[in-house]
Amino acid sequence: MKKMKKWIPLGVLLVAGSLSAGPITYSVIMNGPSESPPQASPGTGSALVIIDSTANTLNIVSDTFSGLVGTTTASHIHCCTALPGSGAAGVATQTPSFTGFPLGVTAGSYSMLFDMTQASTWNPAFITANGGTAAGAEAALVAGAAAGEAYLNIHSSFAPGGEIRGFLVAIPEPGTLSFAFASLAGMFLASKLRKGGRV
Repeated sequence: MKKMKKWIPLGVLLVAGSLSAGPITYSVIMNGPSESPPQASPGTGSALVIIDSTANTLNIVSDTFSGLVGTTTASHIHCCTALPGSGAAGVATQTPSFTGFPLGVTAGSYSMLFDMTQASTWNPAFITANGGTAAGAEAALVAGAAAGEAYLNIHSSFAPGGEIRGFLVAIPEPGTLSFAFASLAGMFLASKLRKGGRV
């Protein structure tokens, strides 16, 4: 019996590559029950975070929150949890809080662009734990976010350990989706032609 060779279509490889390179946009939905441990807070928040490993930037595009029980004391991104979407992790980004984040309030909004090559973007302990360089910290956050092991939270006087939080969830870019569909269409066409079928 002739052994069949397994081929991975070029389109699959190209799609996989496109999902891991360049900017990745993450959506974050924050609330009290998602904290670790869960918090009885009516507070909610949402954010868009863009991590661009090519430009080496971390962009908090929009971070809005309201309804907190306590007043804000800090906000940052934590990474990396042992399991995707659960557990707790140390602070990855700036301490004691993001530069310019509104403190002493129960509602607000925030946006900021960070240069991930700068040590000032990171918690010194996160740099130390990841090779002692900003590049190591960046690589760890990029990998942790992609694996679902990074979260954004807001700390408050009501819950010093964090009143609301949400994990970073990747949103496929429109260009990536178009490329993916084009690649899948190409694979379908190639498969039909290989089998001698009609298209």
